[in-house]
Amino acid sequence: MHRTLAVRCALLAVLVLAGSAHASQLIDRNANDVRLMTNAKGEAMLTYKVGGKLKHVLVWGAINAKQPNPNEKQVKFSVDYSGGWGKYNRKIANYWTTFGNKCAGYDGPDLPFFITGCHAPDGSLWAVQSWQVPLPDLGFTPWTAQLSAYELHISHWKGPIAQLEVWSDWIYGGKFHDLFGHATYDGRPIYGFGTTSVGAPTDRFGRLIYLDTLDAPNYGSGWQRENSFVPHNPTGVFCYGFYTFDPTKGGYVHPSGQTAMRGPGVGKQYRLTLDGPGVTPDVQVMIDDPGDYDANDPSKVAYEKQQNAELDSILNGDKLCRQH
Repeated sequence: MHRTLAVRCALLAVLVLAGSAHASQLIDRNANDVRLMTNAKGEAMLTYKVGGKLKHVLVWGAINAKQPNPNEKQVKFSVDYSGGWGKYNRKIANYWTTFGNKCAGYDGPDLPFFITGCHAPDGSLWAVQSWQVPLPDLGFTPWTAQLSAYELHISHWKGPIAQLEVWSDWIYGGKFHDLFGHATYDGRPIYGFGTTSVGAPTDRFGRLIYLDTLDAPNYGSGWQRENSFVPHNPTGVFCYGFYTFDPTKGGYVHPSGQTAMRGPGVGKQYRLTLDGPGVTPDVQVMIDDPGDYDANDPSKVAYEKQQNAELDSILNGDKLCRQH
């Protein structure tokens, strides 16, 4: 399983733009003063500032997510960065002033990095989230503006959202700390049909899980990005061992001259954030580290046995996460 950061490509501010191949929810970066409106036509209007410049962005044309299917395309938004002038054939200037806002108060599930949301007239939900997706892996402090950027994501759904279940234990006889779990949407596994040589999804069904570690002695205090990886095809199962990594191999982005081995990124707690499938919201789960394994501690031995049984129960034939 390849584990690396998927660095997002620069967003082009054209009049009408469909979502990019791996980030249907990505609208902009480092936005502030974000406001959201929805109307009875299934559209959303985002108003925000970037670098002091006011922007109006019209979003429409997608809801929820399709289940993985190599013969279909995942849903994606159409996005008009002129605020409606492009969608309506340049006939309506300042469309946002006559938008007909019908945004009722958000009453959906709790979401990580939540900025604002709406309950739309058709009963669907819209949400805006902003978080540091492109942080460098292996606990490096961002050294460029792009790596520290906050991505602005918008989502639209009715019904269930993605679910992450995560467990912690040890691997290889207790030598290394380990996380495992599975990702599902509407009761079925989340997965894609291919990755690049460094683990980035090559289709819109594949989604990355971003793993952050808290107060890892090898990285320093606070939350640091440890790594990212995809749920496996076709099980939606994932597993991650906290090993040392060579930042010069595997496609890791690293500061010039920083070539020493990194990690392991064992911390007090872990935060896993999943890019929501389709145009559903990003979801997150947190889990505590179990501490170091001790073969002479009956409670640790029993816990490891219990977690191994849990792993076996979710594998469903997965061949990449069978190691205890």
